[in-house]
Parts: sequence; C-alpha cells; structure tokens
Amino acid sequence: MLPRDTLLKGSRCRQELAALIDLAEEALRTWEPRWSGFVDAELKEEAEARLGALSEVSLLADGGWPQAERCRLLIGRADLAADSEAPAPAAAVSGLVVSGNFLFDPAEPADVRQGLLQAGLQAADLGDLWMRGDRGAQAVLSQEAATLADNREAQVRSVPVRLQVVPLEQVQWPALRSPKQLSSVEASLRLDAVGSAGLGLSRSRMAELIRQGAVRVNWQVVTSPSKELRCGDRVRLDGRGELEVVEIQPTKRDRWRLVMQRR
Repeated sequence: MLPRDTLLKGSRCRQELAALIDLAEEALRTWEPRWSGFVDAELKEEAEARLGALSEVSLLADGGWPQAERCRLLIGRADLAADSEAPAPAAAVSGLVVSGNFLFDPAEPADVRQGLLQAGLQAADLGDLWMRGDRGAQAVLSQEAATLADNREAQVRSVPVRLQVVPLEQVQWPALRSPKQLSSVEASLRLDAVGSAGLGLSRSRMAELIRQGAVRVNWQVVTSPSKELRCGDRVRLDGRGELEVVEIQPTKRDRWRLVMQRR
C-alpha cells in the first residue's frame, strides 16, 4: 500500500489525487499499467511531484500533442518500466471537431467545454480545447468517449453545433508558441493590468474575462481583476497562452518594472 496520508497531506486536489492513488495501487497490485482520464495541469503537477517521486511508481503524461495542458496519466510499476525496452504507449485519444456558426455569438473555450459537458461528455473525457475562429472549435477526446460523441448534436451558448470524431492526424493544432520574454512598466500589480500588458488585450477586455472565470492564476480560477500578482505567478487564459511573472522591481516613480515570459 502506498503512504496515502503522506501523499494527500496539503494537497489542493485531494479528492482527485486520491483517485490517482487508487489507480496506482491497482497498477502495482495487478502488474498492469493504468491510464487515468484527462487531468488538469494543477493535478498533473501534484501527481508528478508526489506519486512520481515514489521509487515503486512510474508516471508518464500524454495529452495528444507536445504542449498539452490537460493530459492522461499512465501509472505503472517502476520496475516494469525500467525493464522494458519498448517505448511507452501513447494515450488512447482522438480528435474532436465542434462545428457551428459563432459569427453572431462568439464563444470562448470554456463555453464550448460547458456545452460538451451538457451534451453528456465527462470532464475526464476532454483534453485541451481551442477555438477555430467563428467556425467552432477542436479538442482532444478520450477514445472511450468517441462513440458517444461522434455525429452528435449539442449546443454552445445559443449556437447549435455538430460533433465529429476524427483521427489526431486530421486535427489542426494551435500554433506552437516559443517562450517570449516581455518587459513592461505598470502602475500596479493588479491581474487585469499585468495580464493586459503580457497577453496583448485591452485592460477592460482582460477584466471582463477575469470576471467571467476565464483566467487562472497558478491553475486556480480568479474572478477578481484587482488581485495582485507576485514573482513566479503564472497567468493562464485559454486561447491566449500562459504568462509567467519572472521579475518585479520598483521604479523611482512608484511604479513596477516587470519581466514576463509568455508561452
């Protein structure tokens, strides 16, 4: 048995991490690796830091593409992984095309995800999701849910959409972003001000998205535009990437000189 109490102590994702511990114990007991459903980046980081540090457990993540935020975790015995010369299996995932006319009712990724959940998919079925202009969206989907989703109709906001499962090779992936360093001088360290400067949005639009729950700081949804950021904080906005605050220095005029890295 794994040291469950120690692994869960201080966890911000206690219930979800407990389910992964159950999966790890099953893999150890049966000698068969087990795939989890899709997990978010915060849980992935916790699992890698806690379960991945155990000498008896091997843990690999796969979200279908190199910059995946949401991933499936392959949990198995470390001794089996070390003895095997074969490459680790890829996660059982497919692509999902969500087609609809969003010209007159633009949607955010969170709106599409909510529509898919209301159509019967589970959160663990859905990996990364991104918009394709006003034509709809694409996503990574577990193969276990492919039959349920294929050729289904759903609704996103006021827009009827059709779902189509496709091979990953047919997915049009978001543009890969190389890390880019930015600098800015701001009057405050408020989330709306720093996010606006780093993510290329107007401050009013940034504040609106924050209030809508579309912005996360260190993987936690934040709905207050006035939240002050600190060095090391990571700001994530679906469709716009991630911004990390690398350095904060006060200026002589009571402002803040920021160094940020955008991915």
